[in-house]
Amino acid sequence: MGTVLKGGYVVELEPALVERVDLRIEGERIVDRGPDLAPAPDDEVVALSGKLVFPGLVSAHHRLHAVLGRGMPNPPLENYQDILEKVLWPYENALDLDAVQVAGCAGGLEALQCGTTTVVDLHSSPRAVAGSLVRLARGLHEVGVRGVLSYAVSDRLGAIAREEGLEETVSFAKKAKGRFRGQVGAAPCFMLAPDGLQGVAEAVKSLGNGALHMPLAEDPLDERLSTERYGASPVARLLEAGLLSPKSQLAHVGHLEWADLAQVIATGAWIVHTPRSNQGLEVGYAPALKFGHRATLGVDAVSADLFAEAQAAYLRSREAGQPIDVLRYLANGHRLVSQLFEVPVGPMRPGALADLLILDYLPATPLSAGNLAWHVVFGLGSRHVEAVMVDGVWRMWARRALSVSPTVVAEQAREAAAAVWARMAESR
Repeated sequence: MGTVLKGGYVVELEPALVERVDLRIEGERIVDRGPDLAPAPDDEVVALSGKLVFPGLVSAHHRLHAVLGRGMPNPPLENYQDILEKVLWPYENALDLDAVQVAGCAGGLEALQCGTTTVVDLHSSPRAVAGSLVRLARGLHEVGVRGVLSYAVSDRLGAIAREEGLEETVSFAKKAKGRFRGQVGAAPCFMLAPDGLQGVAEAVKSLGNGALHMPLAEDPLDERLSTERYGASPVARLLEAGLLSPKSQLAHVGHLEWADLAQVIATGAWIVHTPRSNQGLEVGYAPALKFGHRATLGVDAVSADLFAEAQAAYLRSREAGQPIDVLRYLANGHRLVSQLFEVPVGPMRPGALADLLILDYLPATPLSAGNLAWHVVFGLGSRHVEAVMVDGVWRMWARRALSVSPTVVAEQAREAAAAVWARMAESR
């Protein structure tokens, strides 16, 4: 038994395409595409009446655990270091395993509702390390969202905590399957001593897949403290450790000299642009146009809305006089996930995994391949997401999540958030 999507406009991002064709899905994959597919006798037929069939979106740098921190009381903050020391680190220290799982479910539900079908998450809960990625995956599994998970290895709390982080990120990567994959995660370079960086390099080598996920140069603090403490810039240290490759994934990359950025690009590493997070933290504009052909988007700790992220990325790049190709940025998220899962994700073609959105978007002007980017930037939004399919299974229909109750998820999240905030207050 399959599912036939009839009468919709199928969208692809690069090369841009808007075409009135049908799709047939069987199991987890798209198996046929054509102008007027004849369904088999036992197929489910979904009449789309001109709605858009859009690839499921990818957040290539995500922080699911941050969903429980929205609106929490904060002390006065003057700079990025204050944010780390007075907010982010105390918050992460206050997370327990129950809160991690609730955050996975609440963050996953938000992603689903926004049309984000894959999150590539870098997690940190230093007082609850062992089992944290499994609990995060359980939360995502409840909703049905695809996840690539890693633990941010750090020397911030000493060698024992660092080794726990290494064990967690490697063990999860070895057992992840189905809609989940794992990577080696790492904190920024200034939080990794030489032994820590070497441990990350050994972990990457032990997995054999080279997949690394870490922030780089989100703020000038990264380079300043890395140089002061360890005698070299973050890029120099990563190159020396052999940690930059086409399977490396670097988030932010907002404060590098051109020579360092050129070296990063030359390694083929993925660069993940996070414009809304950068704005929120007041860390300056990352030069997205200079990021090369392997640049994509992530939301970091803000909402999981990739439509909003794409719009912010494009408009900020225009403001800077360096406009980016927003469709390529979105399509590169699919290329990254295809690399991680070793199967096509994103193309609306036979053989690709069926991660897709039905958008109830009735444009006031003609929609074509030539002007698709303009509709993405100035028209489309998460408000148009009517249905979501992940791995060939409907996870949202008629704007209603099918496997969880949003009311229950929200109640559980508020309860978990209150407990986390109380622990933060006690530690201050």
